[in-house]
Amino acid sequence: MSTTAVRPTDDRADLGGELHTRIAIIGAGFTGLAMVHALRKAGIEDWLILERSSDVGGVWRSNTYPGIACDVPSNLYSFSFAPNPDWARTFSSGGQIWEYSQRVARDLNIAERTHYGEEVLDAHWDAAAALWRIRSTTLELTADIVIDGSGVLTDPTYPAIKGLNDFKGALFHSGAWDHDHDLTGERVAVIGTGASAIQIVPELQKRVAKLTVFQRTPGWVIPRNDRDVTEVERRLLRRVPQLQKLSRGWQFVYRDGVMLKVMHHRSFRKVMQAISKAYMRRTIDDPALREKLTPTFEIGCKRILITSVWYPALNQPNVHLETSAITEIREHSVVTADGTEHDVDAIVCATGFHVTDPPIAGRIAGRDGRTLAETWGDSPRAYRGVTTTNFPNLFRIGSIGTGTGHMSQIMQIESAAVYVIDALRTMEARGLASVEVAQDAQDAYARTVHEMVKDTVWATGGCASWYLDPGGEPSAVWPSSAWHYRKWTSRFDVEAYWVTERAAVAAAA
Repeated sequence: MSTTAVRPTDDRADLGGELHTRIAIIGAGFTGLAMVHALRKAGIEDWLILERSSDVGGVWRSNTYPGIACDVPSNLYSFSFAPNPDWARTFSSGGQIWEYSQRVARDLNIAERTHYGEEVLDAHWDAAAALWRIRSTTLELTADIVIDGSGVLTDPTYPAIKGLNDFKGALFHSGAWDHDHDLTGERVAVIGTGASAIQIVPELQKRVAKLTVFQRTPGWVIPRNDRDVTEVERRLLRRVPQLQKLSRGWQFVYRDGVMLKVMHHRSFRKVMQAISKAYMRRTIDDPALREKLTPTFEIGCKRILITSVWYPALNQPNVHLETSAITEIREHSVVTADGTEHDVDAIVCATGFHVTDPPIAGRIAGRDGRTLAETWGDSPRAYRGVTTTNFPNLFRIGSIGTGTGHMSQIMQIESAAVYVIDALRTMEARGLASVEVAQDAQDAYARTVHEMVKDTVWATGGCASWYLDPGGEPSAVWPSSAWHYRKWTSRFDVEAYWVTERAAVAAAA
């Protein structure tokens, strides 16, 4: 099958002077980098990237809070095409992951085709011309294909609490840390006890006067067992690259197998819960605190917290875990349902992101004029986690329906990239101007996934989490193994798509 023909990205002749590219990629995070690698490997050079920030890196560029690190092993949380023998720790810090993404970007030479500071403000499908019309911060352009790699951990969500905007002290989100404000010696409130909070709290505890952690629901905790990677190990990995490949393969098989069992087998979950409780007993001194920290739902229903520093931090005398619900925030305090007024100088909201309702979904309009947000309603859907009916030539990667708990999301991104490349090759080989997943194919896929979800912990575990959309469906996650997803995205199944031939578009024009 032939590769897509190359047309220079500054070719304006066909469209009356408009900037045109065959492929517009939204975002220069890990998805953008994976797509550039896949495109270049396929011999496709007619693309550009629109990145709203000033640098690459996505979530690892934007999130800079104290203690930020990955809860997936370093060798697994890296591209298959760009192994890194120089990871400093077995679980890497956010800073080193960002440096890694910058190195990959340099190796791929994305700078020549990346427009920084360009946030996509509007994109709509022009059916007559069979292309996308895009408006960003300073540009207007057209593209045959749009690949949305904006991700799901990019737009912070703040809690809907009365008086939040009236607070007179420092207020910021974990995803937009204010490094100009020094919290040393202050009374600080942290709202949330999820994956970000468990890294922030141990760091803040060391320097604040008093730290009040507001918990809505506790999470299951498993020790991380992190350590430094020795110089001897790094030298060995540089000399024998196959060892890193074997390590990555083993971690993939192990984590994929464990998460599959957590998803589908209650007996295995009970074993994991027993391990977590035993760890809590070893590290939490106060029985009353242990009771507050013991979840009432099954492990895996919410994201498992992989950390060895969270519980020890909660043991410290300057830390208080508050489980009474927040009812109001005043100018200098947080008020809880039991009537207590907690005086604070600063509030950190570790309250997550717009996962199933990303703002960009309201800016991308499809064939019938409706946006993604309007098309989805409360329950977003994507065929193979990539395409959506009503949106021809739009491929979204690393977003809806692809999350796998504690498997590396990079594995899912690379799998979806294979699907997109095969779609582009199919379009070129068959002379297609556009492909749009058929409604009946999308509905059948949704029913299949729904059946797969029914017996998972997300549907039966007894909790509410960011995995669930406003309609109560676990639309953010993939209810099987990462290997299974890779198999399902290994070939572009054009038979599931409505197609438009280039000749028909040209004749109509």
